[in-house]
Amino acid sequence: MSDIKKSKVKDKNENMSRDKVIVRTSIIGILANVFLAAFKAFVGMTSNSIAIVMDAVNNLSDAASSVITIVGTKLAGKAPDKKHPFGYGRIEYLSAMVISLIVLYAGFTAFVESVKKIITPDTPDYSAAALIIVAVAVVVKIALGRYVKHIGKKVNSDSLINSGEDATLDSVISASTLVAAGIYLIFHVSLEAWLGAVIAAVIIKSGIEMIRDTLSKILGERADSELAKDIKETVTAFPEVIGAYDLVLHNYGPDSFNGSIHIEVPDTLSVDALDCLNRRIMLEVLQKHNVLLTAVGVYSFNTKDPDSIAAKERIMNIIKGEPHILQMHGFYLDKEKKSIRFDIVISFDAKDRSALYHRIIEKVQNEYPDYSLQIAMDTDFTEDI
Repeated sequence: MSDIKKSKVKDKNENMSRDKVIVRTSIIGILANVFLAAFKAFVGMTSNSIAIVMDAVNNLSDAASSVITIVGTKLAGKAPDKKHPFGYGRIEYLSAMVISLIVLYAGFTAFVESVKKIITPDTPDYSAAALIIVAVAVVVKIALGRYVKHIGKKVNSDSLINSGEDATLDSVISASTLVAAGIYLIFHVSLEAWLGAVIAAVIIKSGIEMIRDTLSKILGERADSELAKDIKETVTAFPEVIGAYDLVLHNYGPDSFNGSIHIEVPDTLSVDALDCLNRRIMLEVLQKHNVLLTAVGVYSFNTKDPDSIAAKERIMNIIKGEPHILQMHGFYLDKEKKSIRFDIVISFDAKDRSALYHRIIEKVQNEYPDYSLQIAMDTDFTEDI
């Protein structure tokens, strides 16, 4: 078995372990939320507290979220096939989206019920047992939220992170119902319905933020700059590689990346040596960063002609005068064909990237009027925001 295939088998085993952790954590969340929902519903109905009843409904939505997390994880773990050769990992983003919609729906439902109680208020009737149960629920939710969110970050699961954040939010909601109860018992002022409306608004805000974050990942975010930096450092650590450029990473689910990169190597490198180098790079990146480089492109660096080296320096000085040019790479001057080729990386911060690109072409052409230019406008897909 080849080294790359062995690495793929290892990654598959790690993914299976990750899935087990997500499922186990979700089951814990389901059991805890069903338990809390039952007690809160009983307390809310016996004490005539709309806030506690809404809190119980929110616990049921959390349990449903955990079920969706389990289903999404199982579906995302399906092996690649002809229709989806890169696997089903992105289903986890869809499950996170469903959880966000459930949270949003729970928030709107709670808000409607709270407004009804504001219009036609009921007088709450708290008992010591009811308040103790709610206090216990606060402690349980704080612990559950921290645990689920910690595991979610550890295994890079947006669904678990969302569930953990929701659980932490629930602990704040439950604590606020205790505050409302205390105000009523001391001052005989009922804030139940108003508190329910505030709780609902917080839930709605949380749901909208979850949807926004998940949509951003579905649309396709830039690769993490630290990961990109680490990959380039790994590639340029090979003595034959002068530079690493044009790194593109495609996300097919949490911790599942395919990508491509260009390397700059001396023009004296043979095809056989280059093939061997590419395979070594692919294996090293896969083992160190769990990123499969499906393509390693090549820029040749002219090592034999001092005029070419001088021309590169001259053009570099031209480009340095432009603040939004991040990089120049892939430079090659061909005297026989009278051609110059290179790529320039233009920042997204440039007001008009196209105008800047054409200005560079004009400046270089003025310096080398007898040469045909092949200048590509490039993009750094890992550029810091």
